[in-house]
Amino acid sequence: MPAILPAKDSTQPVDVIVVGEALVDVVVSAKGTVEHPGGSPANVAYGLGRLGVDTALLTSIGDDHYAGTIERHLRDAGVRLLPGSKTMGATATATAVLASDGSAHYDFDIRWDLPRTAPATLPKILHAGSIATFLAPGAAVVRELVEQSHKRCVVTYDPNIRPALLGSQSEARMLFEDLVPFTDVVKLSDEDARWLYPRLSPDEVSRHILDLGAGLVAVTTGAEGSLLTAEGARVSIPPVRSAVADTIGAGDSYMSALIYGLLMRGAHGLAPSVLESLGRMASKAAAITVRRPGAQPPTLDELQSDVPEQQPAHQ
Repeated sequence: MPAILPAKDSTQPVDVIVVGEALVDVVVSAKGTVEHPGGSPANVAYGLGRLGVDTALLTSIGDDHYAGTIERHLRDAGVRLLPGSKTMGATATATAVLASDGSAHYDFDIRWDLPRTAPATLPKILHAGSIATFLAPGAAVVRELVEQSHKRCVVTYDPNIRPALLGSQSEARMLFEDLVPFTDVVKLSDEDARWLYPRLSPDEVSRHILDLGAGLVAVTTGAEGSLLTAEGARVSIPPVRSAVADTIGAGDSYMSALIYGLLMRGAHGLAPSVLESLGRMASKAAAITVRRPGAQPPTLDELQSDVPEQQPAHQ
């Protein structure tokens, strides 16, 4: 298979490039139906833009009104689409049905493909995520981009498991484990970890992913906080207590803030104090997000401000 070729007009340097799906979340709850631009990678890109990070997104959207909604949404945060991200046809959607506790169940209408082009200049960080790393035919292009970028820039990865789209667990785990050796940072939720490795604890999952080649593993555990593990370091991060409007985009906000922290920390290694700082910043971003409906991550001003703890609402 020939190497992916640089796109002709993608030479402008950028701090972070995010690769993965962008879609529209159709959110159904007892209060009615609303639509939000979404998709885990697009949410991560948007969150980075809100934090003032120079960010570009390589994705696949169509030529319909949903595509225009996504473009305006990203533009509002200063995120630009890379060449090849627009195609003919329909833009993907995800219908999220909210339970009374704010958790969401998803049904997807998505096709995932990417042109065999890549940015001519590498970013400081390349982030790949979610459906785009599993769903053929585009997953093969994402893997190539990650493999080509490995050791040339920092690579972060969030599998953001969506079982309804992934086929068998063994096939999805194989794809996941095939990609991890080309990454530096892997973030996954405790639900992702249980689905991929039902017999392992979060600590055991973290150790296994480190053994596969990652340098840092972050496992989020919702209201219980998160666990960050690197070689020789393990830090448990307490949650910021929040009344929950819904959980849409919380994990993506965590990922955006984690990437922001990696950009800011410089060459300080992954000592426990660094993991503590990264984890607390990411946890704070997630807490801000769950307090408002839809994937609305914090701005940099919000992230740097004091966030008072709230008493979670009793359902």
